[in-house]
Amino acid sequence: MPFDHNHHYHPTLLRLLPPGPGRALDVGCGDGRFARKLAAAGMTVEGIDTSDAMIARAAATGSPGPGTVDYRRADVTTEPLEPEAYAYISCLASLHHVPFDTVTTLRDALVPGGVLAVLGCARPSRPGDYARELVAVPANALARLAVFAGDQLNGGPDPVAKAPVRMDFPTLNDVRRDAERLLPGSTVRPLVFWRYLLAWRKPADHPAAG
Repeated sequence: MPFDHNHHYHPTLLRLLPPGPGRALDVGCGDGRFARKLAAAGMTVEGIDTSDAMIARAAATGSPGPGTVDYRRADVTTEPLEPEAYAYISCLASLHHVPFDTVTTLRDALVPGGVLAVLGCARPSRPGDYARELVAVPANALARLAVFAGDQLNGGPDPVAKAPVRMDFPTLNDVRRDAERLLPGSTVRPLVFWRYLLAWRKPADHPAAG
């Protein structure tokens, strides 16, 4: 069954792609599902993840074209990224696994006009955030029921390795504050299913790294 909280927002993330082909980096790529969608949109994609099992699973799926995908095991907190190399950098439910300041590394790796798109996990902070959580509960239950029913009809749950899960989330107010400090001009939009969307386009006059 295809439903997943992160997969649900793939179309939203793809709408943030800048025009034309270019290089993309998918941080915490997991099984490569979103990286393959970037390749299908014509991007030359690099998928990185700290899990050997996830990289092996992603690499086994190949690339749908017309773009390409290359996967490698790497830790974004220590991996040197080429400055101003990527037109698009995505992080799907992976930023909370590393210090938030890691966005500065990703910021510097974007070309001028490039886009950083973070689908993150966070705890509610404001009344509106809590109301959104309440809406998500019954929707999540229905989606999970549909996935369970589909698994049973198709022989049981998928036995292959799953991406590591960490449940220690920052608050949305923390995300808003740190994004404003490190990514001036960024937007942070709360979403249902316990997610937020952080989007930032690098200004043409942003100072180079170093």
